[in-house]
Amino acid sequence: MLHKLFGASQAKRLTTCVVAIASIPLLGGCDDVPNAVHSEKEISSNTLFTPFSGRSPKHLDPTSSYSSDETPYTYSIYEPLYQYHYLKRPYELIPRAASSVVKPKYLDKDGRELPENAPAEDIYLSVYEIPVKKGIFYAPHPAFAKDSDGKLVNHHLPPEVIKNLRNPLDLKEKGTRELTAEDYVYGIKRIANPRIISPVYGTMVNYLPGLKEFSEKVRTYDKELRKNLQPTDRDFPFLDLRKIEMAGVSAPEPHLLRIEVKGKYPQFSNWLAMTFFAPIPWEAESFYAQKGMAQNNLSLNYWPVGTGPYMLVESIENRRHVMERNPNFRKTELYPCEGEASDEKAGHLKDCGKPLPFIDRIEISAEKESVPLRTKFLQGYYDSPQIERLDNGQGFLIGMADSAEKEKEYKEKKLQFPQTVEAHNTYFGFNWLDPVVGEGNTPEQKEKNRKLRQAIAIAMDWEEYIQIFEKGLAQPAHGPLPPGLFGYDAHGVAAFNPYVYKKLRDGTVVRKSLDEAKKLLAEAGYPDGRDEKTGEPLVLNLDFQSAASPATKAVLDWYQKQFAKIGIQLDIRATDYNRFQDKVITGNHQLFLWGWLADYPDAENFLFLLYGPNAKSKTGGSGENASNYQNEEFDRIFEKMRFMDDGPEKKKAIEKLVAIAQKDAPWSFGYFPTSAAAFQQWVHNGKPTQIVRNHIQYLKIDPQTRLEKIREWNKPVYWPLFLMILAACSLVIPAVVLHKRREAKTARYAEENKQ
Repeated sequence: MLHKLFGASQAKRLTTCVVAIASIPLLGGCDDVPNAVHSEKEISSNTLFTPFSGRSPKHLDPTSSYSSDETPYTYSIYEPLYQYHYLKRPYELIPRAASSVVKPKYLDKDGRELPENAPAEDIYLSVYEIPVKKGIFYAPHPAFAKDSDGKLVNHHLPPEVIKNLRNPLDLKEKGTRELTAEDYVYGIKRIANPRIISPVYGTMVNYLPGLKEFSEKVRTYDKELRKNLQPTDRDFPFLDLRKIEMAGVSAPEPHLLRIEVKGKYPQFSNWLAMTFFAPIPWEAESFYAQKGMAQNNLSLNYWPVGTGPYMLVESIENRRHVMERNPNFRKTELYPCEGEASDEKAGHLKDCGKPLPFIDRIEISAEKESVPLRTKFLQGYYDSPQIERLDNGQGFLIGMADSAEKEKEYKEKKLQFPQTVEAHNTYFGFNWLDPVVGEGNTPEQKEKNRKLRQAIAIAMDWEEYIQIFEKGLAQPAHGPLPPGLFGYDAHGVAAFNPYVYKKLRDGTVVRKSLDEAKKLLAEAGYPDGRDEKTGEPLVLNLDFQSAASPATKAVLDWYQKQFAKIGIQLDIRATDYNRFQDKVITGNHQLFLWGWLADYPDAENFLFLLYGPNAKSKTGGSGENASNYQNEEFDRIFEKMRFMDDGPEKKKAIEKLVAIAQKDAPWSFGYFPTSAAAFQQWVHNGKPTQIVRNHIQYLKIDPQTRLEKIREWNKPVYWPLFLMILAACSLVIPAVVLHKRREAKTARYAEENKQ
């Protein structure tokens, strides 16, 4: 009919419009998710999708890796001897590649064994004899491939093969072998490798008796190997560390590691849970030492080789990195069956006793901008905004507090934002060398200065600060020791500062009143904030570690307000961070802000911030006692406590140290930040922690729920398409009608002329 009315060409156009409009409702029947970031097959797979921002990880070599964005890879691929229990708090050290967490044997200078309770000053060496589990195998890798004669087949590859090689796993021949104690010996030796900058060398050289001498020998050996190379050469001959012995580190048996440590150092066991002490197979270093490998970024920094639950199978710099389940990973690593009291309610014990890991594949993709990252997370295309960070949930929680619309959306989507108070503090410090807020040079002045610090500590309303600037995501600190560490008891000394707070009859803890702060201020010699001798107002200086700006104005105004409440004038001396550090090192600061994130979960790692010999002014900046705090009793107890194993005696010593610090008030203790992770509803077992780095193996996902929710949350909106087609048709139809009229008019004109 259309052909008869309008002709073939015009009819075709109209038919297209009609078909397009009629087809719109049928589009809703398609199974594929429109504009999906991943295919439906990928969404349905047992794959964890998460982004990374910025650049790709720089160091995946465990000896040099020390950045949080590298830990999802290094702790998933490598296996240190120890690890931390995923669920228990305080953190508990448990075996990983080791068969057990061992207690060291103590020896005196003559090599005689000492009892466990021997005084620390009598201990010359601590000897750790650590059994390594049998039956642990490396992930498949070409470095291990051998021929029928047992010779490594990929260690002398032709130049043309290496030239075109970008992924070592592209090589056909791969192999594996069992993990041995020698691999840990080799890994420890690499801390002294001059080709690698290991951030722990400066610490370990003080505890591993043979490390310094070994370092000197290796440097000489390396210099000899490189004597004929040009400065621009990237290919270095294989530095075989097996050829040089290191005193104090050995493998007396294939699955027994022996490490000697100077004196008594209980915290050394915590270091054995870090990837600095991961096993390194010599075959991997030999494989990557081939000429041409460095040019193609083929090294342990880019392509790690380990025994962990995952292996790196794809790495496209600044684009995508993919880890897959290690097919050689043992079936004996099981999900924990114990935890905190809250873990059962949170569902963290449902997978008790099941083999790890749960997820088959982890895809980590580059996402440069925060807005599309957040959008894709809310669409369901990312299972977590950043798997290595624990603060990415804070932005969502703040958004929920500020917007009812966002709160409704996040709750409807059942997004998870689990929180924890981490081993991290932020504090306001007083310089002990300052004559006004510091120690004081006479007994009378010491007491007055102490009361001044206590008055300021009461006036600084950290509860208010947390609500305003941290949006409630922090916990006020009552001392230097955060929750989650041995020695912290929610009902004990570390959780109640009697000089700043008081307990009501019902047990509620509240900050002392400003009247009590003003009373202390008067007793300190500054009634109403004025010097009782001169009548001059008390002016104190806050040395701020960045230049004042609109972004910092609100915070600095808040600090000034806290001091003004008791009549003290606070001046801000803002500067850049380098200048600020110079002031602290030389002791030319008065009041300051600082914080500390634990290297390992031990009270020693926080209380050493107040240990006298660690004072920055005494150590040229190498110590971390930025307050330059000095207290002989504190130092004496600390020196004993640092050598104690966890137990009643150590707990009692920690409580004494905390009580001394509370009374002396070298800090207004500030707050412990709350970490909040972010997960989709289909991600299970997500418990936030900055201490347990191998957490990915405990996570579990439900791909079917993910697919259903992505379809639900990303339903196509067709009305804009309908309007576009309708608009196009509205142009076509008049044009066709006009064309038909013109044809008719032309026909009539021709007929008239013909007549």
